[in-house]
Amino acid sequence: MSQAPQVSVRPARSEDLDRLVSLYRLLEAEMVALEEMWPIADGLPEPLEESLTAEIRSDDSVFLLGLVDGHPFGFLIARVEGLLPQASGERIGAIRFVFVDHGARQISVGEHMLGAALDELRGRGITRFDAHVLPGHRLVKNFFESGGFSARSIVMHNDGE
Repeated sequence: MSQAPQVSVRPARSEDLDRLVSLYRLLEAEMVALEEMWPIADGLPEPLEESLTAEIRSDDSVFLLGLVDGHPFGFLIARVEGLLPQASGERIGAIRFVFVDHGARQISVGEHMLGAALDELRGRGITRFDAHVLPGHRLVKNFFESGGFSARSIVMHNDGE
């Protein structure tokens, strides 16, 4: 009888950079298939290594690595962002990126990362959360809806044609 894989989550570290770049490029390929503007409008700025390093070091980011049996198979980046001035300094936790490699989907890596990120953000006094999802990415939309999220805004776009 085989043992179920062990899923865990920890903060991303600088020594994870090569694997994070690899995972991000997989995410990017998946997103470009849904929306060709993703890498220039919604992704991280290039050079990617510098952007990932900045996220790891930022006090306003929660950058988590999802592990299966100790090996990285996913990542989540959430940011603490300010609301408009009329919100009296209230901040929101924005989950900007969540990705799990295909080989580790369906074993709750994403759920573990989301739970850990929300716990960390709540520990920082955040009580409101957003998650960024592309239109047509039904699996990710379902993932967040199962976690209690619902749409509050949709961005429409025109290529000028």
